[in-house]
Amino acid sequence: MEKRLGVVAIILEDKEFADQVNDILHAYSQIIVGRMGLPYKERSVAVISLIVDATGDEVSALTGKLGRIDGVTVKSALAKG
Repeated sequence: MEKRLGVVAIILEDKEFADQVNDILHAYSQIIVGRMGLPYKERSVAVISLIVDATGDEVSALTGKLGRIDGVTVKSALAKG
């Protein structure tokens, strides 16, 4: 399967689960090109954006694991080619 460039957006609504999110991101660090995390204190959330270079299956596995964590919303988009 061909690797494609993409983005993954993560909204963490419950900081209690931040360690779980970071553990998953560490496990997938080989596909993460860049990461930016911003705490949004006024809303008590954290927003994390990732740039990934990965196959569709790898991105699906990453987002699937993140999406199973309570208080986490995750979306992804991959370039067409």
